[in-house]
Amino acid sequence: MNMYVSNLSFHTADDDLRKLFEQFGAVSSAKVITDRETGRSRGFGFVEMGTDDEGKEAIKGLNGKEIEGRSLSVSVAKEKPKADNKRW
Repeated sequence: MNMYVSNLSFHTADDDLRKLFEQFGAVSSAKVITDRETGRSRGFGFVEMGTDDEGKEAIKGLNGKEIEGRSLSVSVAKEKPKADNKRW
């Protein structure tokens, strides 16, 4: 299950995000999104867990939880829409 995590502290790194979610099961990937120019965190990221059950438990356990003074928002990530390659 791929999850969207927002309202992260700007000090949160990929490893911090992984450790936070590992208490609910195996984490396949954890990525904090950064600004291309500055390299600073944009305050959100994505976590992928091995099973839907682990993902649901992580959402239940972490959504609304306060981490570093910020209340996390955790939800199932929406699929990125495919680009329409038509030329006009």
